[in-house]
Amino acid sequence: MKDLIKNILKESIRAKETIRDNEVENIAKAASLIVHSLRSGGKVLVFGNGGSAADSQHLVAELVGRFKKERKPLSAIALTTNTSSLTALANDYGYDVTFSRQVEALGREGDVAMGISTSGNSKNVIAAIKAAKAIGMKTVCLLGGDGGKLRRECDVPILVGSKDTPRIQECHLTICHIICELVELEMFK
Repeated sequence: MKDLIKNILKESIRAKETIRDNEVENIAKAASLIVHSLRSGGKVLVFGNGGSAADSQHLVAELVGRFKKERKPLSAIALTTNTSSLTALANDYGYDVTFSRQVEALGREGDVAMGISTSGNSKNVIAAIKAAKAIGMKTVCLLGGDGGKLRRECDVPILVGSKDTPRIQECHLTICHIICELVELEMFK
């Protein structure tokens, strides 16, 4: 069991090292897009499925509440939290539009849409990113593996170079925390 624990930790560290080596510029771009949107009166819409839904809600809680600083709340919405909308959209239109319909309803030009998908192939996340781009929103995606279809669809893809879903999710949370810290530092110097 101890060897398994050490191997899991090694793999988690290796996945984070790929981010450090390959994605620093894209993380900085994502934070800059969010800062620009918020300073211009925009908002951030965040979405994903399963563990990525939890990450969406975590990121939004940090922006609306606080990360490290006592400060004004920042405008962010997790599209994963309204179960009435989610179930109505899935029932009436199909699961693939659960996020895109909300993006169309809530998103405006200049806002940021952030999709989170460990595979990069979640149909409802892809549809939402396409809807966001059609509105004139900037798009950021947290992805795993080779980035799937979303890598080509979003303005700023941030890729975790792993195929292991738990390691990808651990890295996505780290990236969310880095973005929150950068946004807070820039917004509230």
